[in-house]
Amino acid sequence: MKLDNVISVRKAKTLYRDGDKCIKVFDENFSKADILNEALNHARIEETGLNIPKIDEVTTFDGKWAIVSDFIEGKTLAQLMEENPDKQDEYLELFVDLQLEVQSKTCPLLGKLKDKMNRKISEADLDATTRYELHTRLEGMPKHKKVCHGDFNPSNIIITPDGTPYILDWSHATQGNASADVARTYLLFCLSGDKELADKYLKLFCKKSDTAMQYVQKWMPIVAASQSVKGNEQEREFLLSWVNVVDYE
Repeated sequence: MKLDNVISVRKAKTLYRDGDKCIKVFDENFSKADILNEALNHARIEETGLNIPKIDEVTTFDGKWAIVSDFIEGKTLAQLMEENPDKQDEYLELFVDLQLEVQSKTCPLLGKLKDKMNRKISEADLDATTRYELHTRLEGMPKHKKVCHGDFNPSNIIITPDGTPYILDWSHATQGNASADVARTYLLFCLSGDKELADKYLKLFCKKSDTAMQYVQKWMPIVAASQSVKGNEQEREFLLSWVNVVDYE
């Protein structure tokens, strides 16, 4: 395989195209366990029947770990939304429908979202009282077993020239409460600076799924706290500003 056609460069990883294959090469210091876990998550999601690129192999190039999967020709939903602002509502409908399709699946061998969130809250830059209240709130939330993507945003969806959507990047996939994943997507839209689109997305999701908006909003502080552990300082400040924990009676 040749590594001379760079598709994109992300933090600690570079994506290449070689014919009909996509090769994701990780930096030398990237956790081997995390890379193998990402491949395992992806393989498990393949078994749900969702439309995603298939993994071909996990290998190494010059001492760096790499995941090789099908290359999907097309544009991301984020690109299409930017290029065709007049079609934003149509694209948002598709986006929500795809998220609902993901959440209609179960995958019993995936890690539990609740366990991951509890770990992240423990690591968050918050005082002990706030962490305790967030843990307590999380424990009190309904426990579900739906597939949650963990980073569901328009840049992780490819639309092929014939209009077929593929969902990418399953490294954060877990099983748990779908509304936590919706809160995560809402915060991602906010982080990208588009609060108006975030609100429009949340209203549409709640309408299509018959979910109370207040229920998703209950997840916001929990999700924000758990996500604040990674990212840059500006993102961390924004996320921590959402951690307005209510007093318990």
